[in-house]
Amino acid sequence: MAGIMLRSTAFTDHDQLPGRFGREDGNVSPPLEWSDVPESATELLLLVEDPDAGRSPFLHWLVTGISPTSGGVAEGAVPEGGREWPNGFGTTGWGGPHPPQGEEAHRYFFRLYALERPLDLAEAPQAADVHAALAGRELASGTLVGTYRR
Repeated sequence: MAGIMLRSTAFTDHDQLPGRFGREDGNVSPPLEWSDVPESATELLLLVEDPDAGRSPFLHWLVTGISPTSGGVAEGAVPEGGREWPNGFGTTGWGGPHPPQGEEAHRYFFRLYALERPLDLAEAPQAADVHAALAGRELASGTLVGTYRR
């Protein structure tokens, strides 16, 4: 599978996310940039999850319908053409990192998928539901990991 280059001007891969992205600080989504999206993609899907949050990954942000030619998203914005879904906190849109006080840093996986056609998702999908729907359907993907500790 081909790779999408995914990066941010606010943090580098496997580095600490700045506090303003955390749920109890600014709770704004970080800026992201991407490239190398396959020409055959009709939409992009952005999934941000914390696999360290317990038995199943905690969903922090799910955006579908993103324009494949968008190239990125500004801080605190919704990607071009994107539809935001409910996050694990029960609100729609970005839900910033909020690991338990004093725990080791949690990892936040930002994953961007290029798709040939939209996924059929339930009204309030969990991260595992999105992964199941994606199985074998992505043309390419890219991953960026940030960490966060309170």
